[in-house]
Amino acid sequence: MTQEKKLRFLFAINPVSGGKDKSDWDAGIREYFREAPHTMEILNLNGETDEQTLPDRIAAYRPDRLVAVGGDGTIKFVGEFALERNLPLGILPAGSANGLASELGLPMTVRESIEIAVNGIETPIDLIRINDHDLCLHMSDIGMNAQLVKYFQDNNLRGKLGYARGAFRVLMRSKLMQIEIDTGEETVQRAAFMVVLANARQYGTGAVINPEGDVSDGRFEVVVLRKLSFFEILKMFYRFRPFDPSHIEIFQATEVRLTTRRKAYFQVDGEYRGKVRQIRAEILPGRLRVMLAKPA
Repeated sequence: MTQEKKLRFLFAINPVSGGKDKSDWDAGIREYFREAPHTMEILNLNGETDEQTLPDRIAAYRPDRLVAVGGDGTIKFVGEFALERNLPLGILPAGSANGLASELGLPMTVRESIEIAVNGIETPIDLIRINDHDLCLHMSDIGMNAQLVKYFQDNNLRGKLGYARGAFRVLMRSKLMQIEIDTGEETVQRAAFMVVLANARQYGTGAVINPEGDVSDGRFEVVVLRKLSFFEILKMFYRFRPFDPSHIEIFQATEVRLTTRRKAYFQVDGEYRGKVRQIRAEILPGRLRVMLAKPA
């Protein structure tokens, strides 16, 4: 009988992700590894020195697998180091918005998600490279939602109630952008409230903005919100029929250039990036290895 290989796991926990206490996740990790043949270390992120402490711990501990414990922002941050060091990425969805984890079919409970991070199967997923240096694992957008992300961060809001308050404020102030969309195959001019670069189907709120999205299909979608419609927004949550393209238009692409007449708010995976007039994006097929559940 072949002896199971002992692996080293480095867990990077964001203790304030989503405003949730992560003590249950910390305790669950420690309990699991008391019985497992593997070893682990836990690094608590602080949001200030992480750019230095995480790579230092990776270099010193030399893990076989890196595991992000938090929401979409934490997964993006830790995932970039996993990519850089060619390590598989495990995900424990401990944030208030766990859009990518939901997209990947990961369980939201401590024990089950740890089990997949340890014993799941490595699966390559696509990334979107933006402006030659930034990486998007999930969703990026310009316009209305990015303005909401900025408001959310500026006011230190947490949870679904904070999101709802911010959404109402932003909706009252939203203006149409004049934007050119060049996919390399076609160029169109649109007036839009926001344009999404979607590597996946849904936001962390559960809103399905890109029904045909697939994180492993070698392409992404450019979703153009042209009109604010209650019924079209309702479809994002109930998915009972396709969007009306005069309200929400979707282009498939492997690369795109967006150019706005005036600077507009821009965010990548829930992190505000400032106001921009131009965005370049291209797909990086199957670039990141993520631990997912084994097929039934």
